[in-house]
Amino acid sequence: MDYHNPVLLKETVDGLDIKPDGVYVDVTFGGGGHSREILSRLGENGKLYGFDQDPDAAQNVPDDSRFVLIPENFRFIKRFLRFHGHKKVDGILGDFGVSSHQFDVAERGFSTRFESDLDMRMNQKDDLSAYNVVNDYAEEDLRQVFWQYGELRNAPKLASAIVVARGNAPIKTSEQLKKVLAAFLPKHREHKILAQIYQAIRIEVNQEIEVLKEFLLQTEQLLEPGGRISLISYHSLEDRLVKRYIRNGLFEGEPEKDMYGNFEVPFKKVGRLIVPTKEEIKSNNRARSAKLRIAAKV
Repeated sequence: MDYHNPVLLKETVDGLDIKPDGVYVDVTFGGGGHSREILSRLGENGKLYGFDQDPDAAQNVPDDSRFVLIPENFRFIKRFLRFHGHKKVDGILGDFGVSSHQFDVAERGFSTRFESDLDMRMNQKDDLSAYNVVNDYAEEDLRQVFWQYGELRNAPKLASAIVVARGNAPIKTSEQLKKVLAAFLPKHREHKILAQIYQAIRIEVNQEIEVLKEFLLQTEQLLEPGGRISLISYHSLEDRLVKRYIRNGLFEGEPEKDMYGNFEVPFKKVGRLIVPTKEEIKSNNRARSAKLRIAAKV
C-alpha cells in the first residue's frame, strides 16, 4: 500500500467476475494491490499475469506460483501472452496513469511538488524524456502537446515561452520550467495549471494515448466470449477512448450499419460508470478523478 494504494479495489476486481480456474491479466501491476485481490479469488489452477514496464514494480511480486510478472509495456499484451502459451484469457484489469510510487519518488520527475530533473519516463530505459520534449520539440509540436494532452487554451503562449527561454540555456529541472512559465501560473490556479502541463508532457513522453489505443484493440482478440475488461481512467482523454471503444468498437466516428440500421460491437457494457465514494477519496486523494468502466466480450 505504501508503493501504491489501489483505487476502487473491490469494485474493479468484482467487475472481472472471477472464475476460480480462469486466466487473468493485470496490465498495470504497480504495487500489486489489484493482483493480490485477484489471486485471493483464484483457485489453485487459476493463473494471473501482470504487466509493468517500471523495474521498481518487481519488488512487489507476490510469492505465488500462479502469478507471472511480465516486465513490459502492456501495448505488447498479445505478443507476450502468446509467448506464455495463452491466445485467450478470461479477464483483463487496467488501472491507468501514474502510480503513487512514481509520484512520490522525487527524481522520477512526475510530481509538481519536488525539484527534480525533467524525466517522467515510466520505463527508464526509454530514450525520450521530459527534457527532450521541453528542449528539442519544435514550437508547433510543443503547442500541439499542450493543447491535445493538457487541454490548455494558452498552449501557443506556453510553447513560445519555452522556445524563447531554451534559446538562452537548456531547461533542465522542474523549477526551471516553473520559472519559465511563471507568467502563466496565477497563484489561485498555479497547481491546477501545472498539473495540466505536467500531464501533457508525461502523456507525450510515455505515448500513453497511443499505448491505450493499441491495448484496447487487442482486448477484443484476447478475451474469451463473456470475458471481461475492468478499466480505471483518470482523465477525460483516457476515459473518452475507453467509453467509445466499449460502446461501438471505434475511437472516433460511427460504425457501419446494415440495411436494418444495426451494427456489431465487440463489447457489452456491464453496469454503470463507477466512481470512488467520498470515504475512499478522503482516505486516498488520488482516487478523486477515477472512473471505472466494465464490459463483457460479446
